[in-house]
Parts: sequence; C-alpha cells; structure tokens
Amino acid sequence: MKPPPSERGKRAARGHVRDASKPSHGANLSTRSWDVRPSHLTADLIPEVALECGWGRLIFGQTFAGHEDLVKVVSGETAGRRDICLYVREPHVLVAHAPQELFIDPSHTYRKWLHQHRADRDPVRGVVVRDLRSESDAEAVNRIYTAAGMVVAPSEIMWANQRTATFTYLVAEDADTGEIIGTVTGVDHRLAFNDPEDGTSLWCLAVDPQSARPGIGRALVATLLDRFKGRGRAYLDLSVVHDNEPAIGLYEKLGFVRVPVFCVKRKNPINERLFSAAPAERLDDLNPYARLLADEALRRGISVEVLDAESGLLRLTHGGRSIQTRESLSELTTAVAMSKCDDKRLTHRLLAEEGLAVPRGAVATAGPEDEELLEELGEIVVKPARGEQGQGITVGVTTVDELRQAIELARTFCNVVLLEECVTGKDLRIVVIDHQVVAAAVRRPATVNGTGEHTVRELIESASRRRGAATGGEAAIPLDAVTEKACLDNGYALDDVLPKGEELEVRRTANLHTGGTIHDVTAQLHPALAEAAVQASRTLDIPVVGMDLLVPDVAGDEYVFIEANERPGLANHEPQPTAERFIDLLFPATRPLPRGWEPGKVATDHAATTRDDDRGVD
Repeated sequence: MKPPPSERGKRAARGHVRDASKPSHGANLSTRSWDVRPSHLTADLIPEVALECGWGRLIFGQTFAGHEDLVKVVSGETAGRRDICLYVREPHVLVAHAPQELFIDPSHTYRKWLHQHRADRDPVRGVVVRDLRSESDAEAVNRIYTAAGMVVAPSEIMWANQRTATFTYLVAEDADTGEIIGTVTGVDHRLAFNDPEDGTSLWCLAVDPQSARPGIGRALVATLLDRFKGRGRAYLDLSVVHDNEPAIGLYEKLGFVRVPVFCVKRKNPINERLFSAAPAERLDDLNPYARLLADEALRRGISVEVLDAESGLLRLTHGGRSIQTRESLSELTTAVAMSKCDDKRLTHRLLAEEGLAVPRGAVATAGPEDEELLEELGEIVVKPARGEQGQGITVGVTTVDELRQAIELARTFCNVVLLEECVTGKDLRIVVIDHQVVAAAVRRPATVNGTGEHTVRELIESASRRRGAATGGEAAIPLDAVTEKACLDNGYALDDVLPKGEELEVRRTANLHTGGTIHDVTAQLHPALAEAAVQASRTLDIPVVGMDLLVPDVAGDEYVFIEANERPGLANHEPQPTAERFIDLLFPATRPLPRGWEPGKVATDHAATTRDDDRGVD
C-alpha cells in the first residue's frame, strides 16, 4: 500500500524515497555538500578511496569521514603528479585546514543525467571508438597526453586499470590510418566505492592536435555515455576549467548541466597557473635575482607588482600583508642594519667585538702610516670603505707605487679607504636567511683557458661575452688596469698568446659581477663556519645577508670575515632553496607544511607565527 502523496513528499525530502523528478536519489553526497549526509547512504561506502590513475590519484571526498584525514591524503601528493579530490563536503573548510598547501580548483563540474541520454543518430564519420587493448595503445595515449600538455601515466598502470571494471579507457582510431587520435577515461563510482548514487565520471579527454578529423571528442564522450547508461548508472560527471570555452560548448551541446561540485587540489608546479596570481607586467624585464623571487612568490599565490624593473623593485602582497623588495633586500632589513654592512670599518669593528676573526688593517691616511703598514704586513688589500660588486678593490699590493695607485682608485668610489692584510684562502660566501644558513659557495676569480692561437685579451673578451649571456648581462670581465695587473702577476701580458691547455687567472677577486664563478659547498661546510656566519648575522641584526669569508678549507674551522652583503644574489646558489627561504621569511603563512604535521596543530602554529611577524611590517 502506497503512503499518501503528502507523506511521500516528506519522505522524499528526507531522502528515503527516490523523487522521480530528480534522477539522483543521493544528492546529499555529491551536489549538496552543505547538508548532513544521511547515514543510510553512507553506511556501505568503501572508506577513504583514492584511485591510482598513473598521472595522479582520484580522491573521492565523500568517502572520508572528516577533513583531517582528507587533508593528509591530498597533501600527500608526490612530485610530478596531479591528484584531484572531488565531491568534497564543505571544500572551503577543507582548504582552510591547510591554505598554504591546498586550493579550490577554478573548474566547473558538469553532469549528464543518463536517463536523458539517447544514442547518437549521426555518428562521427572516419572515427572508430574502441577500448584500450594493450600497453602499446597506452603508449599512444601518452603521446596524445604529451601533445596536449597533460601529465602522462605509466602505460602499465593504464593497462592494469583497463583490466578492471572500475576503469574504462576508450581510444578514437582513424578509420583510414588505424592511428589513435583521441582518448577518454571513465570511472564507475559504484564499483570504485559502492556509490549509492550510481554515479560515474569522465577524465582526460584529449584529442591529437595534429589530426584533421572533426568530432573526435564528441564521439568519445558519446560512447562513454552509452557504456555507462548500459550499466544502469545514474549520471556522468566531468570537470572542466572555467575558461575552456570550446570544451564547455561541447559538453553543453551534449546535454551536460552545471552542478555545485568542487575540486580541491594540492598546490604544485603543474597547476600553478590555477592558484597563483596573474603574472606581473614587465616580469620578463627583471634581472635573474629579482625574477627568481617573483616566480617563487607567484607559485605560492602571492601577487607581484613590478615597481621598477631595472632596479628589481617589487611589491609583494598576500592577504593583508604587503612588502616591497629589491632583489633580496626587503623592508625587513632596517636602515641601521644596512649601514652596518655598508661601512666595512663598522662591520669589522662590530664583528671583532663579538670575538669573530677579521683581517688586520687601518684607514688610509695618505701619510707615512700607510707605508709603515705595508712594510709590516708585506702584502695588503686596498678597498673603499663603502661599495659593492668588487668595485675599487686592489688585491696583492706590495710596493709603494702600487699602494698609491690603489688608494687613488679606491677613492674614486669612496673617500674613506681601508688597508687590510692580504689573507690567502678560498673566497667563501655563506647566505644566512632568518639567522639560518641556507647556502654556501666558493667563488673563484675569472679565468681563461689557452688555445695556443688566441691572445689573453681575445680570450677575456670571449669569456666575458659567455658570462654575460649566462647571467642576463649581470656579469662581465673588465679589461682594465686591475685585470692587466692580475695577468702580469701571473706572467702574461694582454697581447700574449696563452699556450693551449693553460689556465690563467685574470682577476684577483672572485666577485661574480667581474666574471667570477660560484660552486656550491653547502654540504661540505664546517659547523664552526656556519655558526660564525649566524653569529655575525645576529650581531649585525640583519635578516638576509651574504657573509664573505676567506678560508683555507670549507671543511675546516679557520676563517677571516671580509665583509657582509645586505643584498646577496640568491639566484647564484642553485640548487639550494634560497628563494623559498626568503619568501618564507616575508610571508610565513605560505610556508609548505612540514612532514609529520598534524592539521590542528599546524593551523594554530601558523596563526601564532603570522601574528608575531605581522606587527609593524605593513
């Protein structure tokens, strides 16, 4: 005996009776994420289902009981893959558990109710749609994925999935050539996790861009609809990026309609354009040092405004926090800290007071004291008290005439000139960010290799062009008096032919802007050197600094501090994560989650850190 119409309506509203006007009797699971899920619909669900597709996993959010477990699974995506989490209950709440890791995909979900589907009466001519039959077919599918800019999947995984009833891999074959020219993947939700809605979904529709056949995509989708309707399934869902108008037009023409279903994904380089701010104008005009930081900021969803491309001046904004940077210099570095680094006399005095080793020296007086110091030390370095990029520095001064010339050169850059003992050793740069060592590298002076045919001058000009091309014009070997003296000290004039295979050091300093090269030694750095660099950064009270030392051996504990650079070139230290640590410092809330994290604890810790760091910054 049927209940009265009014009672049937009440029971239908509670989800107990299928409403004939709504083909899905379990809408609470997929399209009404704000509703409490009826227990009778979830009782038989297979829990925590994540299907391996090769290119990533399909994670079915409705099979997870809580957000914490789902966050862990989605955040567990490995490099080079693109996991997709669909049918998430309260996706905005899920993302709020780990906003630095997850984002809501800007895609629309379209659904075709299969009871409304009719077989295509006008099949696409010249196209045969069939099942994937072998691993060689799967390799052809990967060829199409690659041509379409999609992530490929191991052919053995596709073939293994095809031999289950859960997956349906279809390929479109050119009837004339037999070549595979399109593909689509279907997933049966009933078989995947005992879906009470009898749903299915469509993935990875791709057509060979070289094929001239029209209607390939339509033929693939129509065949998949036929297959799943034949199984008695209720609907077919698909996800399409919001601005893919050709695909959306195809799906709407085939009878698909929008439904309120959202995808959640983990932030990664593959889907960066979907969650990051729009690329800043004039981004390509930035030098490598500013561009590295702009790219890292954009990858994390931080907006980048180029204020002055030539100087690398940027404004970075995330939420309510906005910080200006000039390459690795930011508003977090105070003017006082900058002055401590800029004035090398002050730098040495402050470091020496903390017990850190600095070279012996004095300020040039243009009097007999200069010559007396030269006689005492035997060999000295002459440098301007202020300056950067190695300008005005003369190394290896041994005579009074050289001393006078070197002082005159240094004074063209700064009125105050320093005379220091010439310490031999390797030129070591240690990058310290937030009072932690991030990178260490040995810098070597510019050198040329003899060919037996070219002069030293020609070799320098050729090497300088190569260095300029490799650094975007940031480095060049000057053909000046300093270079000429370095060559003469090593036994060659600029117009001498350098013998084949002989290496000639053409500069005494290893500054990168004058053609020096850099070699990562972070893994070999002695703990005492790292500790000294951190102590120096705290003494100078500077959050980002490049500490320059001379050391006999990077694996030893002996050192002498030379200077501190308040704007170190972070792009010079690959593969160390200098850009990542710099953005961590500026925007701590965007830091990637650490391994072994707990969702609730991380959210609390990040909130506390952000509040502390926000004070007095904006």
